[in-house]
Amino acid sequence: MRITLAGLALAALTLGYSQEAPTRFSLDEAVAYALEHNYTAINANRDLVDAQKQKWETIATGLPQISAAVSYQDQLKQPVSLIPAEFFDGEPGTFVPVVFGPPRTTSATATLRQQIFDGSYIVGVQATQAFLRYSQNNKEKTDQEVRKTVVEAYGNTLLARESVAILQKNIATVEKNLYETQKLYENGLAEEESVEQLQITLATLQNQYNNSERLVEITLQMLNTLMGLPLEHPTELTQTLDDLVAQQTRFELLESPFQMENNVDYKLVQNLNEQRYYELKLAKSRALPTLNAFINYGRTGFSDPFSYFDDQTQSFESSILGFDLSIPIFSSLGRSASTQRAKIALEKAKTQLKETEQQLELQVKRARTDYTLAIETYQTSKQNLALAERIETKNEIKYGEGLATSFELRQAQTQLYTAQQEYLQAMVNVVNRKTELENILNP
Repeated sequence: MRITLAGLALAALTLGYSQEAPTRFSLDEAVAYALEHNYTAINANRDLVDAQKQKWETIATGLPQISAAVSYQDQLKQPVSLIPAEFFDGEPGTFVPVVFGPPRTTSATATLRQQIFDGSYIVGVQATQAFLRYSQNNKEKTDQEVRKTVVEAYGNTLLARESVAILQKNIATVEKNLYETQKLYENGLAEEESVEQLQITLATLQNQYNNSERLVEITLQMLNTLMGLPLEHPTELTQTLDDLVAQQTRFELLESPFQMENNVDYKLVQNLNEQRYYELKLAKSRALPTLNAFINYGRTGFSDPFSYFDDQTQSFESSILGFDLSIPIFSSLGRSASTQRAKIALEKAKTQLKETEQQLELQVKRARTDYTLAIETYQTSKQNLALAERIETKNEIKYGEGLATSFELRQAQTQLYTAQQEYLQAMVNVVNRKTELENILNP
């Protein structure tokens, strides 16, 4: 028995570990994991299931409906009726008190109802199908937004880490310069201003380094949240910014055709037009008659309590077949006003559709331009970084030989630090702009 329990415990422990979330993610793996576990994506899936249930709920209202009712009555004091006494050979002008029926009554009834015609039902079923399409498109929109935010968070985390690494290198270089300059100053071979300039540079770098260290933790926790992971989950990113830029630089995407009907924003506006169209049909359908049929069967028994099924109990059956026809005749122009309002809403939706078409045409042009600019900026910043590194190296050599001032060295270092940050940000922008273009094109 002990061996069995130990085996079960080990199996449960192994299963628990096998179901733990992974810790290493590439960008594509992070996006795929987020689409399944992101909190917003999970609720979007639930909304889609809810729309499917709502569709069936609407359809079911036009299918047969069966209901049952059971009633038991015990008249503690039965009502009394007065009957002329002459009915019982009594004295004329007088009355005899009479009680009708037994004191206890039990009844059970089952009713079947079926809708035969209702214009609003037909429109309602069509509208639920349109709502289901909207929910599917809304799920697609949510997935796009999740993908975009995860890509941005992944890039920002790498940016923070790269910044820390670069700042560590810069701090080490400045500390070396400061140490050498401090020794020269102590020996009277350098000015105090040179030491102070380097101290300013070092203090600035240390502040930036501390801030970048904090950003690494914050950006990683933000990425964990977007992926549906605990804040302190030990997530490791398997790609670098260089990997992402090489992966996300796709010039052929700039020439990809734009199919507007594939754009999710366009599909959502089309869904709005469908909704307004069915609202108009629903308003018109309220002028149509409705027809329903029903049939019921019941049994009423008269007996002592809880003896309804006794063979000696007096009971009687009843059954009714009927139809309900409702014809709207006059609504004081209320239905007409409702129909006119629905027409106005539909026209507004059509106008919004035209506006969306034009806006999407502009957005795709803007997205292509932004993506092109991001690639060009990245290439330029890469060249600028190489130049800034050479300039800083030359000035450092000159400074060591006494051919450049501390101000000139600080200026070259500041230029280098700016070029480094611009280069890192340009890499992130390439990734983000590519994602935005893909969301619009939806290739």
